[in-house]
Amino acid sequence: MARKTDYLFQRPGSQNWHIKLQYTGALAAKMGRKKLEKSLGTPDRAEAEIRAMPLIEQHKRTLLEQQRAQDFPASGPQRRYEPGREHQGPAGERIIATDADLIYLDVNGSILKTERNFTWGTLSLPGYREQVTASEREEERRRRFPSSKVSGDDAIIETYISHANVKGYNAREARATWDLYKRLTDKLPLKKATRDDGRKVVQYLQAQGLKSATITKKIGWLNAAVNLAIDETKLQFNPFSRIVPKNDDEDARVPLSEADMKLCQAGLGDLDERDQVLFLALASTGMRLSEAFEIDDEFEERGCRFTIVGKKSLTSKRRVPFPKLLLPYLPKRISRPLFSDSIPAASKRLNRFLDNCGIDDRDKVIHSLRHRAQDRLRAAGCPQDYRWALLGHEKKTVAEGYGEGFPVPLLRKWIDRIGT
Repeated sequence: MARKTDYLFQRPGSQNWHIKLQYTGALAAKMGRKKLEKSLGTPDRAEAEIRAMPLIEQHKRTLLEQQRAQDFPASGPQRRYEPGREHQGPAGERIIATDADLIYLDVNGSILKTERNFTWGTLSLPGYREQVTASEREEERRRRFPSSKVSGDDAIIETYISHANVKGYNAREARATWDLYKRLTDKLPLKKATRDDGRKVVQYLQAQGLKSATITKKIGWLNAAVNLAIDETKLQFNPFSRIVPKNDDEDARVPLSEADMKLCQAGLGDLDERDQVLFLALASTGMRLSEAFEIDDEFEERGCRFTIVGKKSLTSKRRVPFPKLLLPYLPKRISRPLFSDSIPAASKRLNRFLDNCGIDDRDKVIHSLRHRAQDRLRAAGCPQDYRWALLGHEKKTVAEGYGEGFPVPLLRKWIDRIGT
């Protein structure tokens, strides 16, 4: 009889149960790891088993798919429906087939659900697409835009990306969202699109379990691109304006405590050098993870080195001094991206690092460092205007449009109070 596998365990010093999943061979290479260890956020064994069930089911399904792929390498994955066409499902529902997905629609065109367009052989773990490398995404972009000359609605998106100087991850996200719109609407021209057509993208992203803030950000690229086209009289109506419902679905994030930070400091050596610098940058500046990936240049004011981040909006764009404790880990002169791999992949590594440090609270994630920075500045007596200048403004003010803001040496005086 095969030995029963127990996926649950408790770490020394922790009351909460964890789950451990093992990956081997080609699957480990594909996943980029040999194991996954994750806190289930409860000291109750029975509750932990319930929370672990979907993770274990998906893990076993993935192992089965991998085994089938090894047993039948010649046949490969089989698509359930031919891509690029609309099909009728067994219950009479409409099914739009793409290379990767099946999108089920009701009679009104609203999305019912999405599924993978394969019978077996393709990994379907949550976040799998996020593990595609930046080079592969760039190759996909070149495939969709084979020459530098684009026309029609594609040109509207590319014009905005160039006009707004959108680069890196944000540019890839903008193009991916635009590509999703074309897939869901069968390349409906923007001049014929209505808000209901734009909502198809929202419904698709909601079906993937994304939060409202994430959906708003993705739709924001298309919204901004069309607004620019309207300003230039290329379009008259924006199908992406105000189409994301206002839902109170954001997870409450809890700042890391001083005890948590001591655990992180003790375990920092477990991270590679790249992620050590990234963690210290986030902890000592309160930047968002995406903003840290914007660091590709530096400036100097009265002997203080600083960078400019927050390029996604007027309220978040700001000058951030490099704290004294971070300077020894930085190059003598930053002239290229300081961090250049995948943002989602970096987020997963750092959140896994928090788990491995024994930080079991599920509301404490790498973004909690930003909340901690806000609390540290507030506790140190930092005035609100300075906190906004360092972490990003809540709102745009008229006075803010004049001058360059607070002197960098004064900003560094306060940012040094965050510490780690």
